[in-house]
Amino acid sequence: MKLSPIISAEELLLLNKQEIIIIEAGSGDSAYENYLQDHLDGALYIDLNKDLAEIPMNAKDGGRHPLPSLEKFSNILQKLGIEKNSHVIIYDDKNGANASARFWWMLKAVGFEKIQVLDGGIQMAKAKGLPTNSKKSEPKTVEKIEFKNWNLPQVDLNFIAENCEKSDYLVIDVREKDRYDGKTEPIDEIAGHIPGAINIPFKENLNDDGTFKNPEILRNLYSKYFENFKKENIGIHCGSGVTVCHTLLALDYADFEIPNLYVGSWSEWSRNNKPIAKNI
Repeated sequence: MKLSPIISAEELLLLNKQEIIIIEAGSGDSAYENYLQDHLDGALYIDLNKDLAEIPMNAKDGGRHPLPSLEKFSNILQKLGIEKNSHVIIYDDKNGANASARFWWMLKAVGFEKIQVLDGGIQMAKAKGLPTNSKKSEPKTVEKIEFKNWNLPQVDLNFIAENCEKSDYLVIDVREKDRYDGKTEPIDEIAGHIPGAINIPFKENLNDDGTFKNPEILRNLYSKYFENFKKENIGIHCGSGVTVCHTLLALDYADFEIPNLYVGSWSEWSRNNKPIAKNI
């Protein structure tokens, strides 16, 4: 039976801590300091910019958060004490919409099966009484795992440019509607969206309390968009290849096959003299 990619705080409480590895996936300048001050009991730390991406000098070259090399990722996992059969629980402070979903996708893309994201993040964990503290945990010593490929589907800038306006290809932009419409752009240099792309903000995956909607609700939501497209003809993106993983996680939770990730996303597209669409 397939392990659900989402785990509730109540379910986490019932697990034997000796049989799991808990990872706080942080992002932002103060994330590590916040982790040191207060984190789930036994949690280790991984950083979006330092560990889960290879930040380029210019976001034109792959966007703001390109994937790291497989060699680098292998080294990171070894430092965290993660083995091929490890049961890894990941959380962040953004309802799984940021670094935890990215880490989930990366682990799944290199073949890990026992990976779960904590539903509702640390906020829900605290609300449900999971213990937190400032104690530093030490990972166990493990052998390094070598990886050959990212095995989940991806598309690149040129592929999206060639297919985004074709009737048999679906591009989904998961950013907030105002960013998609081109009314505002708080991060990247140009506002707007990829021509032909539709907008399904990642927050559509969530309930008001920050937990994921029921898998059946998610399946109904996305089925109406997917019904006329083959899985390989769906490409999904966000601003820089991070939040998009929240939607890929939601799709896996709803028992869809995981479609193509466009890692470079808007941060790459908007810096490469590609056409820009707006709804204003």
